[in-house]
Amino acid sequence: MQTGFVWHERYMWHNTGRASGPFLSDASGWMEPDIRHTENSDTKRRFRNLLDVSGLLDQLVPIAPRAATVEELTRFHTAAYVEHVRELSAGAGGEGVDGTTVIGKGTYEVALLSAGGVIEAVDAVLDGTVDNAYALVRPCGHHALPDAAMGFCIFGNVAIAAHHARVVRGLRRVAIVDWDVHHGNGTQAGFYDDPNVLTISLHQDSCFPPESGPLEETGEGAGEGFNLNVPLPPGSGDGAYEAAFEQLVIPALERFQPELILVASGLDASAMDPLGRMMVSPKGYGRLAELLLDAAARLCDGRVVMAHEGGYSAELVPFCGLAIVERLAGVETEVRDTILQLFPEHMGQQQLQPHEQALIERVAAVAGLGRQAAQA
Repeated sequence: MQTGFVWHERYMWHNTGRASGPFLSDASGWMEPDIRHTENSDTKRRFRNLLDVSGLLDQLVPIAPRAATVEELTRFHTAAYVEHVRELSAGAGGEGVDGTTVIGKGTYEVALLSAGGVIEAVDAVLDGTVDNAYALVRPCGHHALPDAAMGFCIFGNVAIAAHHARVVRGLRRVAIVDWDVHHGNGTQAGFYDDPNVLTISLHQDSCFPPESGPLEETGEGAGEGFNLNVPLPPGSGDGAYEAAFEQLVIPALERFQPELILVASGLDASAMDPLGRMMVSPKGYGRLAELLLDAAARLCDGRVVMAHEGGYSAELVPFCGLAIVERLAGVETEVRDTILQLFPEHMGQQQLQPHEQALIERVAAVAGLGRQAAQA
């Protein structure tokens, strides 16, 4: 397999400053803002560096990112919002709507490069230059709303790329699979009434945004039935995620028949993430990638583009990312059996639990996806 890889040093220069953890400032005034913001460059750089030292980076095809244009951004965002980000970035900076999101000095240019990097990955896959691609971009995008920054996200990278695939490349059906631990509310909002884009989000129930992403939200108008939310219970591990893929995600993709699959690849469902309470192991993430690639091979000639989203464990993000890229490239590195790779697999209740299966069956019933479809 020829796997493309998007990376640029400037992604690491999006400056989120110092904070009281994930929040810009503690409203009570009782928390000293004396640590790095949770969304910083460390996990992404460590992911890229592990690809390098493992030898896998040398086997990937570099894809040079470019700045997205305003026209490309405004297929998803309002023109007023894009201009607002540009003005804040050119001045003293500012915040999003939720108290977590930094628009720093120079953020606009980096965010343009992030969105443009995912577009370039899509073009490389559709042109046949590579079979699939991973875009290790920053800032992330799946919480960004058409008119607001939110959840560390500035521009909706995956949503913008989906519009590009439809409008510029002429695809009729694009699927977005989001395995970030937090609900992909921005992506959902952008396509909620659109039958041409299937949006699927697997996330920790009511983690972030609060109360966002219930299973009953299935789309509206012409888009009814084209949004699938899988709000898994806290503590879900490899077994629950694999079952959700086999019983929900894959059948939904088979029913939709996409011509391209985009993945919002958040690695914060890992067992050590500070902003989630899930237990997915590196092996588990590799298994999800494997299931997705198998489905893509049947449905859309293997055309898969993954865009990096969240993931805040400096210990596990690199290993989860490595497992995914190994599957994309069809290459097994020598990085095996470290304690960080192995211990999450042996956590208690890592197997599918009855209450997790019950939730999956509720989602299947709402979405019209039965066990027969999963076994087809």
